[in-house]
Amino acid sequence: MSVGRITDDPVTEYLRLGLAFDRIEEGFVDAYTGDPALRVEAENGPAPDPADLANRARALRDALPAGLPADRAEFIASHLRALECSARKFAGEEIGFVDEVQAYFDVRIEPGEEDVYREAHARMADALGVPGATGDALRAAYARYRRADEIPAELVAQLIAEFAGSLRETVRREFPLPDTEIVDFGVVGDKPWSGFNYYLGDYRSKVAVNTDLPQYLSSLPGLIAHEAYPGHHTEHCRKEQRLVGTGQLEHTVFLVNTPQCLMAEGLADHALAAAMGTSWQEWASRIYADFGLRFDAERARAVSTAAAGLLRVRQDAALALHDRGADLDDVAAFLQRWLLVAPDRSRQMLRFLTSPLWRAYISTYVEGYALLGQWLDVAGPAGPARLARFGRLLDEPLTPAVLRRELAL
Repeated sequence: MSVGRITDDPVTEYLRLGLAFDRIEEGFVDAYTGDPALRVEAENGPAPDPADLANRARALRDALPAGLPADRAEFIASHLRALECSARKFAGEEIGFVDEVQAYFDVRIEPGEEDVYREAHARMADALGVPGATGDALRAAYARYRRADEIPAELVAQLIAEFAGSLRETVRREFPLPDTEIVDFGVVGDKPWSGFNYYLGDYRSKVAVNTDLPQYLSSLPGLIAHEAYPGHHTEHCRKEQRLVGTGQLEHTVFLVNTPQCLMAEGLADHALAAAMGTSWQEWASRIYADFGLRFDAERARAVSTAAAGLLRVRQDAALALHDRGADLDDVAAFLQRWLLVAPDRSRQMLRFLTSPLWRAYISTYVEGYALLGQWLDVAGPAGPARLARFGRLLDEPLTPAVLRRELAL
């Protein structure tokens, strides 16, 4: 395709452009459920030139709305800005990390405040029963808590199935899904993430759970909710029904490092509370009890509440690495200090933060959780109104810009 050529169908051009990025960085196309001929064309065509992709993204954005309704044109335009930035990076252009994140996810990031982290540590010490503890004493208390929180490896697969079944039943009552929808869970290793949803289309997902590091009583329910019900799998299914099913074919592709990633990760991080309420720990404790495991719901909630104050630590680590050029060992020590994690866990985090494809992605969790939480809070802390608002995230092609406009009203 020649530079700047636009056909009569801007959506098809957008899909062609997005699919081409997978030839440059495998995994850039997170999911594609559209016309197979377009994927074959992308796979068998000449290797794309990143500079040409940047020009195509800019030309297509300039041509919008190209007959599309304003909301669809705005959605595609925001993703074309992200794709143009990715293409420029692939072409070797130097782009500041903060500007890179803003182009990808339509948010402007700033460093967190260490005073906030100190306050979180004080609350953590209280939750762990060691009031006033700091430094090594607090880290040791947290390590003891985490060891007691580990799930025996032989029970992980059974618990995944149990939590997925319970969440699926709850979610389908509120957000109906096709009878044919299904999630297949499997375990993997040697990955920079804890879990990953591969959406296959036709209401089917494969969810991989990384077992390089232990699974924990306090986090496994959230992982299943995040990846499946009512998180990524549920969102993909609902959007396939309600958007793709009504001809909005731009939603047949899901691309890494675009605004839809921030929306999806923020949604998924709020998924467990949306499905089971803010007292989900009691529900989890009953399931664990059936397997002979004791889960202290009250303490888990207290620790989780305290840890919420540390939300921005991983983004600060990314800023240190990519904005200030900090040494890897120094960043690992920063993560160990504030997140109270062991060296092996900090190094696992660095794998994600230094991956060429995923290095900016941490902001989808940090800024996505914060922005979507603020937007959901408009409907109150819990109840039917908040759940209905969460349903809009599942069903509508919302973007960070749309949420900010609604919050400003």
